[in-house]
Amino acid sequence: MTTIGFNHFNLRAPRELMDELKAFYCDIVGLEQGQRPDLGTPGYWLYAGNQCVLHLSQTKPDETRLTHTPTTFDHVAFTCTNRAEMEAHLKRHNISFTTGQVPSMGITQLFLKDPAGNGVELNFAERAS
Repeated sequence: MTTIGFNHFNLRAPRELMDELKAFYCDIVGLEQGQRPDLGTPGYWLYAGNQCVLHLSQTKPDETRLTHTPTTFDHVAFTCTNRAEMEAHLKRHNISFTTGQVPSMGITQLFLKDPAGNGVELNFAERAS
């Protein structure tokens, strides 16, 4: 038995926050809403290219999901291109971010938060920045 790759991550939230998360991950991060089977509950599947990487699910009416609280989840990371364009895009949308470097791998990172407070890391190869 071998794990051969990453499939997706799932965020559950009340409808209003779920819609904010969809807008953030599509309009800010650059994922695209795509095909989602009828699962009997509202939600979205968001894609990076042909890969569905994020499922957004609406909480049940009696379900409480805490946001902006410490958990073991730290962040999700995406591989991106054109760092200068992304930085300008984030600034236009008043999205705060910090920058990091991994010189041994030639990577520049942008760190930001989604509307639920989850960490998001955007990785850029120096040659593609």
